Amino acid sequence: MGRQQKSIIRKMKTKASIFTKISLGMLLAGSLAACNKPKTDDKATANPATPNKETIVFVNSDTLLAKYDYYKDMSKRLEDKANSAKNDVGSRTQAFQREVAEYQKGANTMPADQRQSTEQRLQREQQELQGYQQNATAQFQNDQASENTKLYDKIADFIKSYAKEKGYKLVLTYSKANPTVLYGDPGLDVTADVAKRLNDAYSKDKK
Repeated sequence: MGRQQKSIIRKMKTKASIFTKISLGMLLAGSLAACNKPKTDDKATANPATPNKETIVFVNSDTLLAKYDYYKDMSKRLEDKANSAKNDVGSRTQAFQREVAEYQKGANTMPADQRQSTEQRLQREQQELQGYQQNATAQFQNDQASENTKLYDKIADFIKSYAKEKGYKLVLTYSKANPTVLYGDPGLDVTADVAKRLNDAYSKDKK
């Protein structure tokens, strides 16, 4: 019982950071932040001399998450929930184990019918405890998925407006877990600017 409880809670605690980083990389990988094509006319055709500008850039999602204050707060919320679930399930498990220990001490002196009814009750309690553990894990995973969706929406929405503002046609993402970009010229890396502006926006939202 103790080993099973620890395994479930360990999974609950570690999934927050791992799943978030992987899912963010996959969701943002190759996401197209296309701007409206500029209107062309005879004047524009006759005078095509415009400065060269990069239209494809990338964001290092590992670095972005490390710098993004919203992600840090989100991770703290998930960690607190995981610890709360761990403590709750742990206390229930310990209480059940004490019941089992008490029964084992006096089982030999109990009448057969009392021993049978006690064992049946303990079996029911064990099943209820296992169900409670599973529900706690499922609830945590739901909360985690909801937080991940909010995180992705915040970043994706920002990237769309950011790309339009800068005139980028494509914004790629890179992470070690999902290396869609094997190499990028440092001049195409807009991670620092994106992180700064995301944090500025988040700071205003918190106020």
